[in-house]
Amino acid sequence: MPHDDRVEMDFLDHLGELRRRLILCLIVVLVASAASYAFADRLLDLLLAPSGGLRLKGFNIMDGFTIKLDISIFCGICVSFPVLAYHLLAFVGPAFGPIARRRAFAFVVSSFLLFAAGIAFGYSLLGMMIRVLTRLFPPQIEYLPSASSYVSFVGFFLLACGIAFELPCVLVLLVSLRILDATRLRKGRRIAWFLLFAFAELITPVSDPIFAPLLVMLPLVALFEASVLIARRIDARRDEVRGLKGMSVSPNDSQALASPRFDGTDL
Repeated sequence: MPHDDRVEMDFLDHLGELRRRLILCLIVVLVASAASYAFADRLLDLLLAPSGGLRLKGFNIMDGFTIKLDISIFCGICVSFPVLAYHLLAFVGPAFGPIARRRAFAFVVSSFLLFAAGIAFGYSLLGMMIRVLTRLFPPQIEYLPSASSYVSFVGFFLLACGIAFELPCVLVLLVSLRILDATRLRKGRRIAWFLLFAFAELITPVSDPIFAPLLVMLPLVALFEASVLIARRIDARRDEVRGLKGMSVSPNDSQALASPRFDGTDL
C-alpha cells in the first residue's frame, strides 16, 4: 500500500475515533443533565445562596423551563467531567504508550479534583462579585434581577473557574507530548502571568479592575508554578532515560528502551 494511502487511512481512523468519543461524551452529558433536571429547584437554591437575598424575576413565559434546563446542563457537565477527562486521555493516549494506561486513573482523578476546586473557588467569590455589581446601579435605575441572566452569569463564571484550574493538567500533557518543556515554561513566565491576569479580568466583570482579578489570578499563578515544577521532573526523568540508553544493557532492555513509546515520561 502506498505511503500516502496509509497516512490517509490513519487520519480517517483518528477522525472516526474522535467522532466516536465526542458522541459518547455528548450522550453522557445528556444523561447526566436529564438526571439533574429533577434536582433543579435545589440546585437553584444553592446558586442563589451567594446573592444576598435577591428576588429573581422571570420576563418570559418559557423562563421557568429554560432556567431549569440551563441549571441541569451545568450540573450535567460538572457530574460527567471525569468521563470527559477519561475520553480526552484515551484519545491522546497512544502518543504516550503504556504509560498513559498506568497513569489514566491518576490523571482523571486529579483533573476532576482541580475542576471541583475551581468551581468551589469561583463559588466563594460570587457573593463579593454580586454585591459589587448591584451597587453599580445609580439611584435613578431600579434593578430588576432577571432569573435567566443570573443563572447564565453564575454558570459561565463557575465553569470558567473550573476549566481555568485545569491548567496543570493541560501543561503537563503538553510537556509529556514534547510540545513544551520546563525551560520554555520558565522563559514564558511573564507572558503566562499576563495572560492569566487578562483571563481573570475577562471573567470578573466588576468595577475594581485590580483587586478582584488579582484574587482570581493568584491561585492560577500558583497552579502554573506547580506545573513548571512537574515539568522539570518530567524533563529530568527524560534525561535520565537518555543516559540509560548510552549504557551497556541487555538485549531485552535495549529493545524496551529503543521503543518509540518509551521516553520515561509520566503524566
